[in-house]
Amino acid sequence: MKTQMATIQRPIRSGPSVGLRKIVKSIFWTALGIYGILTLYPFFWLLISAFKTNTDFYNRPFGLPDVWNGGNFLRAWDSSRMGTAFGNSLIVSIGSLALTLFLAALCSFILARFQFRWKGWVSVFFVIGMLIPIHSTLVPLFILMKQMSLLNTYWALVLPYTAFALPTAIFVLTAYLTGIPRELEEASFIDGTGLWGLFFRIMLPISLPALSTVTILSFLHAWNDFSFALVFINKTELKTLPLAIANFADGYQTDFGLTLAAMTMSVVPTIVLYLLFQEQMMKGMTAGAVKG
Repeated sequence: MKTQMATIQRPIRSGPSVGLRKIVKSIFWTALGIYGILTLYPFFWLLISAFKTNTDFYNRPFGLPDVWNGGNFLRAWDSSRMGTAFGNSLIVSIGSLALTLFLAALCSFILARFQFRWKGWVSVFFVIGMLIPIHSTLVPLFILMKQMSLLNTYWALVLPYTAFALPTAIFVLTAYLTGIPRELEEASFIDGTGLWGLFFRIMLPISLPALSTVTILSFLHAWNDFSFALVFINKTELKTLPLAIANFADGYQTDFGLTLAAMTMSVVPTIVLYLLFQEQMMKGMTAGAVKG
């Protein structure tokens, strides 16, 4: 028997539509490339400027240095006690981050998975916390810290950083936990899992993308803050990294080579943190974008 092959006729695309699509695609990728270059250029400028002397910085502010002066990093590290300041910033940032993640995860778990009276008002309370200008609380917080004898301690920075990071963290985590199916929770209870087991073994691993987003936002705020550390910390051995970098500038002159070298070193932990959590952060940003 002879079998006949059925031919599938595909519609022939017209030339102009294919050409127009290629032009639009080229314009899109060109615009995206330009945006990427503009975004990365400040970091590139910071990196090359860290190797310049003051004279080279004034003569060639946007060009490559004539002589690559790597000694700026060693001088910056030694002259402003950056090692101590680096350690203080790590203690304050990691301490406030751990406290923020634990409290925000607990509060978000309750708001997302339980029904109780005044739940709406509690949610509104945390949303209003996102609207309070941080620096408007400096004077009241200074008075409060003085009365509690917390000035010139790590707690003087850890507690305010945690308080101001909580509203955003709770908002992000609550929105993420609300989308988790109830069936998963019911199945865990059938298997004999209690509330703490549900929280630590199921909810926290599932909410890792949202936790990664909160980690990056909270760490960056605590790591880069200058005003709170300036007001609440006077002891040299407790000063954080932004205060140490500010020592390179005074009322008469600024050593741009040392300042930019110190800033370059201070940027490294934030880049490492983002590279570690970027995949989970992208998952958190795209969660719920595709349903099916």
